[in-house]
Amino acid sequence: MKRVSIQPAFVLHRRSYRETSFLVELLTPEYGRVTVTAKGARQAKSPSQGLLQPFTPLTVSWAGKGELMTLTQVDANGPVRQLRGESLFAGFYLNELLTALLQKWDPHPTLFKVYDQTLTALEAAPLNEQVLRVFEKLLLEELGYGLLQKDGDAWLQPEKYYRFVPDQGFVISELGEDAKAKSTLFSGKSLLAIANDDWSDEDCMRDAKRLTRFVLAPLLAGKPIHSRRLFLQPEEIKHEE
Repeated sequence: MKRVSIQPAFVLHRRSYRETSFLVELLTPEYGRVTVTAKGARQAKSPSQGLLQPFTPLTVSWAGKGELMTLTQVDANGPVRQLRGESLFAGFYLNELLTALLQKWDPHPTLFKVYDQTLTALEAAPLNEQVLRVFEKLLLEELGYGLLQKDGDAWLQPEKYYRFVPDQGFVISELGEDAKAKSTLFSGKSLLAIANDDWSDEDCMRDAKRLTRFVLAPLLAGKPIHSRRLFLQPEEIKHEE
């Protein structure tokens, strides 16, 4: 039987399991994404029910065999991150991405640290979308899909346009300015800014969002990210449907 004691963690998702328990997806630094059963946690007198919430820093212990572990201890490890409005939606978005993309038992200590820092940044209002773009960029790097590295893309020319081709990367496009709106085409200026974490230009921010959506789509393999719809205006939702 495997036992792990006092591991920092955040709850990514939980759902009812059997009559009195929860099935909980945890993010941990040393073990990555872990699924545990929280036995009896749905009972009114359970001390862990209020703790097993998203955006709450925890320390947890578990034991068991195979992939499904049993939670044996859970304690608070800091104040709950107070996310409100669009920042709350953004927090759910991060959790959905991590649940969908991370393999179980694959450690990502750097990603765990950045996730913690990102939640802290999301406490500020209103939502700063730069926070999301930085997290998405690091997540892709952690998954082995780093697209643009600081000082590593000197071949890019700011006045040119580039098309992103899966499994190949960026190739120069001869279509020019009038093709800028096409979903796979990006200006060299924006790509250089993304590579150097320069988020001061609104066009760069929009292109970074468009790029990460494009790259994440095949990785998600059709898995819906429901929290994205929380950001949409009613007319945009109608258009999607």
